[in-house]
Amino acid sequence: MANADGDQKFPQELLSFIEEWKEKKGSLIMILHKTQEIFGFISRPAAEQLARMTGISLARVYGVITFYHFFKTTKPGKHKISVCLGTACYLKGAQDLIEETRKLLGIEPNGVTEDGQFSVDPVRCVGCCGLAPVITVGTDTFGKLTKNMIPDIIAKYQNV
Repeated sequence: MANADGDQKFPQELLSFIEEWKEKKGSLIMILHKTQEIFGFISRPAAEQLARMTGISLARVYGVITFYHFFKTTKPGKHKISVCLGTACYLKGAQDLIEETRKLLGIEPNGVTEDGQFSVDPVRCVGCCGLAPVITVGTDTFGKLTKNMIPDIIAKYQNV
C-alpha cells in the first residue's frame, strides 16, 4: 500500500535493514531480497522508494530486479507453485508440469488466478534432484511427479 507521497509503507524491520545495508558495496541485492521477503514482490512504488533511500538510480534497481529471475514485480498468488527446472527435473518432464499446471489454473506465465489463489513460476533448482521432477507449493515439496498428479495437488490448496 502506498502513502500520500506515493511511497510504499515499509515496516520498521525493512527500514532498519535498509539503513544498515545501504552504504555497503553490493547491498542492492540484499535489500531487494529483504523487500521481497516482506511483501512477496517488489512493487513500482517500493522500487522507487528503495532508489531514493539508497541513492541508487531507479534504472539500476529495475535492472537488477529484471535480470534476476528470483525477483517478482507482481504479487504472487496466495499459493505460489514453483516448478523446478534444474537439469534432473527438466530431463524428467518438468516443462510438461508447468504447462499442465498453468492450463489447469487458466493462467499465463507470470500470471495469477483471478481469485488470487495461485501463481506458477519456474525455478532453477529446488535441491531435491533425487525426487525429480519436483514442484513446491509454499513450503510443501512434491516429487516424482507426472502431469496426472497435478490436479490432486492443486485440490489440496483450493479453498484454503
